[in-house]
Amino acid sequence: MSTSDQTSVTAGLLVIGDEILSGRTKDVNIGAVADFCTDLGIDLKEVRVVADETDDIVDALNALRHRYTYVFTTGGIGPTHDDITADAVAKAFDVPLPINQRAREMLESRWRETGTEVNEARLRMARIPEGANLIVNSVSAAPGFRIGNVHVMAGVPVIMRAMLEALAPTLKGGRKVLSLTVPASVGEGTVGGPLAELQAQFPDVKMGSYPQMGAGYVRTELVLRSADEARLNLAAEKVREMVNAAHKAAGLPPLE
Repeated sequence: MSTSDQTSVTAGLLVIGDEILSGRTKDVNIGAVADFCTDLGIDLKEVRVVADETDDIVDALNALRHRYTYVFTTGGIGPTHDDITADAVAKAFDVPLPINQRAREMLESRWRETGTEVNEARLRMARIPEGANLIVNSVSAAPGFRIGNVHVMAGVPVIMRAMLEALAPTLKGGRKVLSLTVPASVGEGTVGGPLAELQAQFPDVKMGSYPQMGAGYVRTELVLRSADEARLNLAAEKVREMVNAAHKAAGLPPLE
């Protein structure tokens, strides 16, 4: 991975699959992609989930790829009739979708090892949009692919993570976003107003509040994020002062 001079390298994620929208499959890839992007200094700005409908995939893909530095997609590159992501990507880029010889060789090599029959359905996984580069799949051999700024990966979590690892050296990262958490032993409504005022004073530091409630207690975690460590620390100091004032008014001890 190289580091970019850009202030921000951005990404969008497109999750594809009827099984996600129906609730039959519980997505875990969004969190994995978010962690991956954060580690590389890539700002994941948007996630969309679409059904296995070619035009819906094309529309979402075109919107995302023109808006962000990178687009990642998960799902829809398997051997069945409803695995149509490759078709949709080829349509979005207006390129043919032939059998890729290298992809076929990779698949057939694995199938020989496992005694798996080569058939038309399985060969669907070797269809790659013309001009795309393959993304190595160290788990099951069926590759993903990269075309333009779009990176197409499997939906199976262990395979998707392997593809992310293969992609990492090819991506440029921005400034890593750092985060600090300030705990408050009062409700979100108590700190909401003062936090908004501090956010206005520190527009370069994102501030979020996350309430936590349980039997007999109410707390709020205040999370601050910025690529500028000095500004982050200064903002956190001001937030701590605000929280201590709220604690004092409520008869609670100050933060340690």
